[in-house]
Amino acid sequence: MNNINLIDKYTRRTNRVRLKLKKGSRKRKIVVYRTNKFIWAQIVDMLTGETMVSYSSKVLQKEKTYKKIDKKTQAFQTGENLAKLAKKKNIKNVLFDKGKYAYHGRVKALAEGARKGGLKF
Repeated sequence: MNNINLIDKYTRRTNRVRLKLKKGSRKRKIVVYRTNKFIWAQIVDMLTGETMVSYSSKVLQKEKTYKKIDKKTQAFQTGENLAKLAKKKNIKNVLFDKGKYAYHGRVKALAEGARKGGLKF
């Protein structure tokens, strides 16, 4: 598979996910970004484009209670901590925007952590 087809694949997936989100009735979404080392998640108001809450595995590593753990567990804890911050801002219902990433591995772990923390999507 050459680079052009790979880019088209990710663009098609992103467009498909975003189109489904536009049909949703809720006003907030969790946006996920991941690299080989870290994972970021933020809750964005879809009407204004304002970031309401954000959290990343980088912040998780800077905390004093951090122990060396694998990336999947870091993603799960990032989701839980994002949900805790969202609860403080009285955010309960959100949509999940995984963007170009497939729903498995660390992205799935982040979503499960957010669900365990109390978010509904």
